[in-house]
Amino acid sequence: MIRELLAKFGKQRVLVLGDIMLDHYIWGKVERISAEAPVPVLEAQREEFRLGGAANAALNVKSLGGDAILLGVTGRDSAAQDLKQLMEHKGLATDGLIADPNRRTTLKTRIVATNQQIVRIDRETKIDLGNEARTAILDRLRKLLPGCQALIIEDYNKGVLTREVISGALELAASLQIPVAVDPKHKNIRQYRGVDIFKPNFRELQDILDMEFESEDAFLDAASQLRGDMQIKNLIVTRGSLGMYVFDGGKQARHLPTAAREVFDVSGAGDTVISALTLAYVSGADIHLAAKVANHAAGVACGIVGTASVGPDELLKSYNEQR
Repeated sequence: MIRELLAKFGKQRVLVLGDIMLDHYIWGKVERISAEAPVPVLEAQREEFRLGGAANAALNVKSLGGDAILLGVTGRDSAAQDLKQLMEHKGLATDGLIADPNRRTTLKTRIVATNQQIVRIDRETKIDLGNEARTAILDRLRKLLPGCQALIIEDYNKGVLTREVISGALELAASLQIPVAVDPKHKNIRQYRGVDIFKPNFRELQDILDMEFESEDAFLDAASQLRGDMQIKNLIVTRGSLGMYVFDGGKQARHLPTAAREVFDVSGAGDTVISALTLAYVSGADIHLAAKVANHAAGVACGIVGTASVGPDELLKSYNEQR
């Protein structure tokens, strides 16, 4: 059954709209402390660029067998050029990249020693898009979304997903009867009312509700109420080592324990989850099977250091080993 479902991924075209990032890794080893300050000295051995944010979600759609279209905003800088070259190398189209001279391309540099992240340096612009860039995004969306089977919105609060962009995207998707899956942050959260899939992690859910859950029952009640209040069809809450919870309007939420054997890095795991979840859902799986597939995809991604993409063979192996 799962093999047949994965085979259907190749028939799905998914548009990923959101905050595009470039992840920069500097790998090395630490064997001494600096004489200048009480900080470790990294002996750099190699460096690497990877796709992050919405770009990583698009890459996961492609690596799982789907057809991905990425739509978002970059600056006009060297990071944008590196991002474009990397996308081309990975086989992703770049015609959805909109260059805004008033913004910096989001670049996250991670310093890693022996698979342990020491520090992260972020270079980015987080103010809302100006009128010209917003108009360009919506114009491009109108050209690219028809013919797609799903829309994924990757919201990292970097200013691309303004109220106008969100409402325009949801209205267009509704008119085309295209399901929408959202990986949210707390800003503009109520704009996502009525979406098909809404996937915050546990901490994001607390931020959204502006509360800390004092018990498991408090979490379950609050998540169920949010799903009802926002008329979300399916609410998926990821909880790291505790797995994920599915709220679909039934009497009880369904809990899926983590499928990760070893957790080396959770960077980008949310991108993997939303990609696998959406592909499975639009390929005919009910939300519970789609969540199970996504749970295994996340388990594979967490076993890889750094932002990672997952292939169907790896997902199938994880699924079969833990049935």
